Amino acid sequence: MSNVVNLNKFRKRKAKLEKEHRAETNRRLHGRTKAERQQELLQKRKLETQVDGARLDQNKKPDE
Repeated sequence: MSNVVNLNKFRKRKAKLEKEHRAETNRRLHGRTKAERQQELLQKRKLETQVDGARLDQNKKPDE
C-alpha cells in the first residue's frame, strides 16, 4: 500500500518556500539596516555642507 499525499499541504509548503526565497532575494537586493541608512544620510548632509561652504558666490544656488 502506498502513502496518501495531501496535495493542499504540498502546495502550501511549496508556496511558503517560494515566498521565503523571494523575501531573501529582496533582503539582499534592497535591505539595509536603519543604522546604515542613517549613516548614509549623515555623510550626504556633511558632503552638502562642504560643497555649500566651498562656493565662491554665496547668494546663488547651484541650479541658477
